[in-house]
Parts: sequence; structure tokens; C-alpha cells
Amino acid sequence: MHRKYWINRVNSIRPSDITPEGVWLDRRRWLAGAAVLPLAAAVARPAVAAPAPPPLAASRNARHSVDDTPTSWDDITSYNNFYEFGTDKGDPRAHAGTLHVRPWSVAVSGEIEAPGTFTLEDLLKPHPLEERIYRMRCVERWSMVIPWIGFPLGDLVKRLKPTSRAKFVAFKTLYRPREMPGQRAGWLAWPYVEGLRIDEAMHPLTLLVVGLYGRELPNQNGAPLRLVVPWKYGFKGIKSIVSIHFTERQPPTSWNLAAPDEYGFYANVNPAVDHPRWSQASERRIGASLFAATRPTLPFNGYAAEVASLYGGMDLRRWF
Repeated sequence: MHRKYWINRVNSIRPSDITPEGVWLDRRRWLAGAAVLPLAAAVARPAVAAPAPPPLAASRNARHSVDDTPTSWDDITSYNNFYEFGTDKGDPRAHAGTLHVRPWSVAVSGEIEAPGTFTLEDLLKPHPLEERIYRMRCVERWSMVIPWIGFPLGDLVKRLKPTSRAKFVAFKTLYRPREMPGQRAGWLAWPYVEGLRIDEAMHPLTLLVVGLYGRELPNQNGAPLRLVVPWKYGFKGIKSIVSIHFTERQPPTSWNLAAPDEYGFYANVNPAVDHPRWSQASERRIGASLFAATRPTLPFNGYAAEVASLYGGMDLRRWF
């Protein structure tokens, strides 16, 4: 972590906010070996703070909301993985103000009846927004509870009318290195890509998200459009989406391409299956008190009753 950033945060940071030391060191050793010089060039620029997002109206969906106490706005918007802006947790908030999210368009293609490019407004127009409070579990063993605002991805899928050949949905993040300085480093192959099976995409819990805490999505959290799949590790939640593609074949995903022995396509939260370099049996809730113990990680992040049937017959002990 940069010394200047540490000094600014030293009076407010809590042990619960810190990725476990072994996880932090292992992951950053791998990243450092991939791109030491590009990293220095990418983040050695003045930080541009993003303004507070405007309010966003949405109705609460209590049926699809957990009772856990939500993580604070400050923690949700200051503790992020968004490598397009840097690898430290504070980098996205520090640098995401450079990103312009208006106007925005999303290209929709592949095995659907009417492919085309939609403005964000046209993409959202038919879909009522709702607030859902979801658990979020990072592969790094920390977790949050976030009041997202969005609409079910399945509603959009139905509207686009995929053909019978559409077995998967692939997503792509914006590629704009002049505004996303992390993309000038080589720790991942840009742009970021992710994917779901079509039945996962159609599941009622899978959301396309445009806001949180009653406001439009901040840049550092994936503005203006991101994916949230609450039973999967957080890296499946691709941010700043510019492309949705329906395909017959399983699409590539960024972390699987970068480290196929550690990150698989499915990425379902499974406390019984360790990451190759650390246990997944417990997690640290960001924002918890100084003396709070780690908590047990729940299968499918606590959503097993709703989603376990999607994986009948699959070996859930595999790291997939």
C-alpha cells in the first residue's frame, strides 16, 4: 500500500477492513510479477474524486432481501476490488473520478432475435427498479451486506428473446485506459470478461445493478451498470458493462484466464472447498467491530435453498 494512502487512513482503518495478511501477500506477489513497471505508470497520477451520485428511486423487495445489517456507505464505496483503477482497496475511489459514464451504451449480440446497441436509458426503461439487500462474499475471505438497486437480469433476457442455441451469457467491461489507469498495467488481459450459464442468468436472484443505498452506482462500484450474483464469489460481479453476448459455448472469464488453477467458471461460494492458497471456511465482515470474530462462510453464501438445484449432479467439492 502506498505510504501516503496509509497515513491518510491510519486513524480510521479497522482490523476487520484488512484482507488477511497471507492472502494480501500471495495475491500481490503474483500481480507484482506480472506488471511492476506498468503499475507505477498507471497509478502515478493525481486522484480525481467522484462527486456524490444523485438519488435513485426504487421499491424494496423484502422477499429477496436478507435481514443482516447493511455495511455502511463509506465502507462499500471505499473498500473495493476494481483492478481497472488499481489493486489496492482504496484505488478505485481515489481514481474512478476519471471515468465518464454518460452517455453509455451496451451492445447486445449473439443468439437472440434482435441484436443491437442500446443506450443505458433504453435498456432500463421497461424495467421497474427495486432495492434488494444481498450478502456479498469476496474470494479473499471478506464480506459485506449491500442494499443494491437494480432489476432481474432474467427480465432483460426474456425481453431479448434468446434462441434455443443460447446456453451462456457473456459480459464485457468498458476498455478505456485513458480513464481507467489500471488498464495500462498488465495484471489482467483487458477488457475484463465474465459469464453465466443461461439458467443462472435467468435465476430471480441475479441482478443487473444501477445503484446502491438509494443512489446511482458510484464509479468505483461499477457504474453505471454491473452484475450481481449473490451466491457466487464477488469477482463474478462484472462492472461497467458495455457488452452482453449470448452464445452456445462457455465463454472465457478473466480470472480463469489469469489463473486457471485457482479461479473457475462457476465460482460458487463453497466453504468446504479451499482456495489453493487459503481456507474458505470463514470470512471477515467489513465494518464489524474491533473484537468481532470471523464468521462461518455459508454454502452458496446463504442462498443454497434458492440456487442449489441449479447444480444437481455436479461435484460441489471441486474448485470450479
